[in-house]
Amino acid sequence: MIVNTELESKGNLFPSNIIDFKKDVDTLYFTTENEVILQLTVVRDSVLRFRYTTTGKFENDFSYAITKYASRGYNKLEIEDLKTHYKISTSKLICHIDKDTLKVQLFDAADGLAISQDEIGFHWEESYEHGGNIVKMSKVSNDGESYFGLGDKPNHLNLKGKRYENWVTDSYAYGKDTDPIYKAIPFYTGLHHNRAYGIFFDNSFRSFFDFAHERRNVTSFWAQGGEMNYYFIYGPQMTEVVESYTDLTGKPHLLPPLWALGFHQCKWSYYPESKVKEITSTFRKLQIPCDAIYLDIDYMDGFRCFTWNKDYFPDPKRMVKELADDGFKTVAIIDPGIKIDKDYSVFKEALDNDYFCKRADGPYMKGKVWPGECYFPDYTKPEVRDWWSGLFKELIEDIGVKGVWNDMNEPAVMEVPNKTFPDDVRHDYDGNPCSHRKAHNIYGMQMARATYQGLKKFSYPKRPFVITRSAYSGTQRYTSTWTGDNVATWEHLWIANVQAQRMAMSGFSFAGSDIGGFAEQPQGELFTRWIQLGIFHPFFRVHSSGDHGDQEPWAFDTDVTDVVRKFIEIRYELLPYLYTAFWHYVEQGTPLLKSLVLYDQEDVQTHYRTDEFIFGNQILACPVLEPNAKGRRMYIPKGNWFNFWTDEVIKGGKEMWVDADIDSMPIFVKEGAIIPKYPKQQYVGEKQIESVILEAYFKTGKESSQLFDDAHDGYDYTKGRYSYRTFKLLGKSNELIIQQHKEGKFNASYKTFELRIHGLPFEIKEIQLDNVIIPLDHVKSNGISTMTIDKEFTELHLIGK
Repeated sequence: MIVNTELESKGNLFPSNIIDFKKDVDTLYFTTENEVILQLTVVRDSVLRFRYTTTGKFENDFSYAITKYASRGYNKLEIEDLKTHYKISTSKLICHIDKDTLKVQLFDAADGLAISQDEIGFHWEESYEHGGNIVKMSKVSNDGESYFGLGDKPNHLNLKGKRYENWVTDSYAYGKDTDPIYKAIPFYTGLHHNRAYGIFFDNSFRSFFDFAHERRNVTSFWAQGGEMNYYFIYGPQMTEVVESYTDLTGKPHLLPPLWALGFHQCKWSYYPESKVKEITSTFRKLQIPCDAIYLDIDYMDGFRCFTWNKDYFPDPKRMVKELADDGFKTVAIIDPGIKIDKDYSVFKEALDNDYFCKRADGPYMKGKVWPGECYFPDYTKPEVRDWWSGLFKELIEDIGVKGVWNDMNEPAVMEVPNKTFPDDVRHDYDGNPCSHRKAHNIYGMQMARATYQGLKKFSYPKRPFVITRSAYSGTQRYTSTWTGDNVATWEHLWIANVQAQRMAMSGFSFAGSDIGGFAEQPQGELFTRWIQLGIFHPFFRVHSSGDHGDQEPWAFDTDVTDVVRKFIEIRYELLPYLYTAFWHYVEQGTPLLKSLVLYDQEDVQTHYRTDEFIFGNQILACPVLEPNAKGRRMYIPKGNWFNFWTDEVIKGGKEMWVDADIDSMPIFVKEGAIIPKYPKQQYVGEKQIESVILEAYFKTGKESSQLFDDAHDGYDYTKGRYSYRTFKLLGKSNELIIQQHKEGKFNASYKTFELRIHGLPFEIKEIQLDNVIIPLDHVKSNGISTMTIDKEFTELHLIGK
C-alpha cells in the first residue's frame, strides 16, 4: 500500500566533510562523506578547473567549448594537508579547500591577496521533473567589484547589479534590456582591487548569472542540469584573463581572408540577378568601396537550402564570376531547416540516412520555418556534420560562392511559444546522447562548425569565411558573427557599440551589427553615425529587412553618401592595421576591440564607460550616439593622444568635449604609434600596393608598433610565409629614432614606406638612414614631415637643430 503520494522536496543540498583525498598527476580528488567529489585540475599556473559530482562518480568528460589546442602545463604544484583545509599552490595561485564544507578560497600567490571565495559555494537541488540536478555556485562579491563579459547582452558593459540568462533565442527587434538573445557565452571577468580573474561555467544547459542582484554581496551562477564545471582564470590583468579564456576555448583556426575585413552590403533580399547587378554597379559608379554582396533566402528555390531559383538566377555560376570580375565576393545564406519534400535531394538523403533530429518517442522533430514544414539535421552527430560539409561542393567549388551565412540556427522555429525545439528532442552530442535541454545552446555552434568544415574543404586553397547568428563559447574558432535582428533607432546604435565591445571581451572579436538597423528605417543621420561606428567593428556589414525602404549608402542624399564614402575609405586605408590586430588575436587571443577597462583597469573611471573603446592597440574611437550633435563629451584614457583630424595633442585621464559634426567623429591616435595604411581601393586587391603609408606620431619616450602582412588569403602564412615587422620609436627633445625588425619569409610586393611624422617638435638638421647621411630634401614638410624610405630599412635617425 502506497502511503505517501508526494515526492519529498529536499531543497538545496550541500557537500559534507571531506573523508578522502587523492592525487593523479595534475588532478586532485576530494571526496566527502555524502559522496560529493570535487575534481580539481591544474590546467596552468593561472587556470584551475573545478568539477563536482554528487553521485560518487563522474559522467564522460566532454565539452564542445574547450579546444584540443588549449595551452597546458604548470611550473609548480604543491599540496599541503593542514588542520582545517587543503592548500594547493601553483606559481600564480594559492587555493584553499575547506575540509568541513568543500568551500574554495583563491589567493594571489605573489602577495596573498584574496581574489575569490565561495559564499555558500557549491550546492544543488534534485530535479524530479527531468532527473539529475540543478547545480548552483555562489561566491562573495567583493567591495567595489565590477563584472564584464557574457557575450552579446544588450546592456551596460558593467554587469554589476544585474541578472542574466543563457539560452540562445531568436529575438527579433530586441531592446536594451532583452534577455536572453542570440548567444550563450557563460564567461565573465571579475575585477576588484586592481586584480582581474575570469570564471567560465562550461555547462550548455540553460544557465543563469546573478551579479550581486539578489544579494548585494553575493554573485552566483547556476544551471538547470548537467555538472557544476567551471574554470577559474587569473590575470591579474584583464587582458590576460581574456587571452587565457580565448586560449582555452580556442582562437580562430585561421586568419580571415583580407576581403572579409572590407565593407559588405546585404539586404533581405537582393533579387533577381538584375537587382544584384544594379546594386554592385552603383557601388563602382559612385566609387564607394565594397568587397561582398549577400544573397538572402530568396535566391533559393522555395527556400530549399543548396538550391537556386532559376527564374531569379538562371545561371548562378556566370553571375558569381561576373561579380568576382568586378571585385565582389558573393556570400549566400544557409539555414538549418530542411523542407519536407520527397523530391528534394537534400531532404531525401538526410531522411534515408537518419540524419534528422527526433522527438523522445521516435518521430522526427517537425517545425515551421521559411520553407514551411521542415526537419532539422542533428549537427551534434559527426557523420551529419561530414554530410553537411559535403553539401557545399556545388555552391562553393562549382559556382564560386566565397562565404556562407548561417541564420535561424538557435534553432529558430516559427509559430510556437518557445520559438525553438521542445525540450524532449534528442541529440547524439558526439556519442553522449542527451535532450535538447543540453544541446540547444550548442546547436548553432555545431552547424557553423560543419559549415566551416565544408568551406575549408571546397574553398581550398583559399580561406573559408562563415558567419553565424547563434553561438556558444568556442564558436570563434570557426566563424564570425553579427548581433542579430536589431532596429533602426539611436538606442540600437548604443547597443551595437556595447555588444561589439562585450563580444571582444568574451573571446569573440570577429563581430559586428546590422549597420543602420535590420528592422524599420534609419534616417540619413543615424545611418551615417552607424557607419562611423561600423568602420571600427571587425565585421563591417549593412543589412536591413527591406520592409521600409532601401539602406544602401546612396539611399539617403548626396551629403550622406559623401560622408559614408569618406568613412568607408578610412576603413580600407586602415586594413593593414586591422589585419595586424587580427594576427595578434589569432596568435595570442588579444581582443580586437578593448573597452577602456580592458585598456586601463587601474583607472576606476574606465569601469563604467560604455562608449569609448580602443580599436587594435593604438586608436581610440567614440561614436556620436545622439541626433543633431555637433560633438560630444568623452573620456580620454591615460597618456597623450593625437586628434586624428587635427593632430592636436590631448593629455588623457579626463573627460572633455570633442567637436564632431556629421562629417566627423571622435578618433584619437596614441602618441608614439606608427599606424600602417593602404592607399584607397574600391575592393581588396583592386590595386597593386606600391607603397605602404606609415603614420608616425611623435612621442617623448618609447613606443612599439607592428605590421603583419602575407598573401591576404590562402595558407602560406601558416608555413612561415608572412612578414611581421616591429617598429620601435624613440623620441627625444631634438631627435627621433625609428628602428625596424622583420620576421618571416614573405616578401610583399610594395617596395617603399611613405613615412609621415606627426607632431615633430624640432626642425630637422640631419637625416641618417641605416647610418648613411641622406639629403634633407628627402623630407617634405607642411606641418607633417613626409619622406619615402626603403621597406627594408633598419634604422632612421632624425636629428634636430
